[in-house]
Amino acid sequence: MASEHRFAILLVVACSLSACARDKGVPAGAPAGTPSKDSSVIDAAPASVPSQPAAQAVVSGAGALQFVKDIVACGPRFVGSPGHARAETYLRSHLKGIELQEDAFTIKSPEGEFPGRNFIAKFPGKKDGVVVIAGHYDTPYPLRKSGFVGGNDGGSGTDLLLELAQHLRKTQLEGYSVWLVWTDGEEAVRAWTSDQDSVYGSRHLAETWEKDGTLKRLKAFLLADMIGDSDLNVERDANSTLWVEDLVLESATRLGYQSHFFARTTGMDDDHTPFSKRGVPVADLIDFDYGYSNVFWHTPNDTLDKLSPRSLEIVGNVLLDVVRLIGERK
Repeated sequence: MASEHRFAILLVVACSLSACARDKGVPAGAPAGTPSKDSSVIDAAPASVPSQPAAQAVVSGAGALQFVKDIVACGPRFVGSPGHARAETYLRSHLKGIELQEDAFTIKSPEGEFPGRNFIAKFPGKKDGVVVIAGHYDTPYPLRKSGFVGGNDGGSGTDLLLELAQHLRKTQLEGYSVWLVWTDGEEAVRAWTSDQDSVYGSRHLAETWEKDGTLKRLKAFLLADMIGDSDLNVERDANSTLWVEDLVLESATRLGYQSHFFARTTGMDDDHTPFSKRGVPVADLIDFDYGYSNVFWHTPNDTLDKLSPRSLEIVGNVLLDVVRLIGERK
């Protein structure tokens, strides 16, 4: 989902996204207050390296897509809306039997105050430390009258995490604990600004975990955003931690998915940013080229027919393999 965030500076080609700024880039014709992303094509992915796939439980892309259908059926999920409340109820109902923490906070926005809520599902590992996998479930407040339901931007990350929860609830983790985090208020309420109007939930959570010492336990923060596109091309994020991005490429290559990763490099401002600023290793897995020239992003055309279960399966399997690799690091 990329919301009003993502800011990247186009270095090589003329930016067809209307502006070269990227918070989550603002396409031509987008309403004021939508994110901007730096969609610069800087380098191509390295040549494919033959490798044997790692033993890995396969994430169900079909299962993840069904979750997307359900969350989209909640309607627009902008803060303060009935659809937002329905999405929260939906998350609770599908996370029963899992250790679940609800992190309630107040979104203090240019449009007023709204209740916010992050959901944290915890799966214990054998090693002392935590890897977070996160995705946001809200949709943009500025698009509240447009019929925008966020199938990809907001829906795909939310529902891939739900599918990962189904896998993790049946798995004994040999490495670090995994916490799945559904962040709220990622989208700007009026206009994207990194430290003020955007990523409300992740800013709140990063600050809370810094104060209570939890941040020191985090080995990595992995973000999944806009990863359902049927034409999947995950960016190499210049604002993520190099060694974590390298593990993403290593996993994608080993599993035979490298053609879907890192064909271009951009700098993204997203839910990982508050954690990166506090020294947590991060990686933002995002495909910020949704339709030709990002034409579907933040429009009513962000619908289920643009998504692929295969894309959700690919990203889910890569995330699980990256978790494994992080757990094996000394």
